[in-house]
Amino acid sequence: MLKESRPGRVKTRLGRDIGMVAAATWFRRQALSLIRRLRDPRWRIVLAVSPDAAGLQSRVWPGDLVRVPQGAGDLGDRMGRMLRTMPPGPVCVIGADIPGITRARVAEAFAALGGAEAVIGPATDGGYWLIGMKRLRAVPPTVFAGARWSTQHAMADTLATLPGWRVARCATLADVDRLHDLTRLAQHR
Repeated sequence: MLKESRPGRVKTRLGRDIGMVAAATWFRRQALSLIRRLRDPRWRIVLAVSPDAAGLQSRVWPGDLVRVPQGAGDLGDRMGRMLRTMPPGPVCVIGADIPGITRARVAEAFAALGGAEAVIGPATDGGYWLIGMKRLRAVPPTVFAGARWSTQHAMADTLATLPGWRVARCATLADVDRLHDLTRLAQHR
């Protein structure tokens, strides 16, 4: 899932620290790098874009990849829509602002769905970088309901919407929301 990389529309918390143009530029580079790294014949990459019309026509994202509109609503509404409307089989939804995502991490998540109905990839801030479902049963209409997005409660709130589901966890990764996240990332390179 990714947003069109326009200043003031993407990575706004980071933008308050480094400027909106710099934050949008960082996001565009990060997302394009992620797309390149994740190309693999084991899965199909679909770009869930926002805003819908601009994202579908954007010349920023690779033209050979299928794009679908995220549609209206909060993050949970949009992720739920992606989980429900993709073709049959397991689906993993990821954010584009996690530098540590690799093909190996995505493969681990799909492998975890062999023994679980859902998989989640925790983020260091209490959110998550990946949510996936095997989809042998319907995705609950209440999945993500009441999740407190952009807080340390996002993952716990999401898990609470899946009572009775076998949920596997995969690697914990760090996302980039603020300047200190970029600084930490630079120190680990």
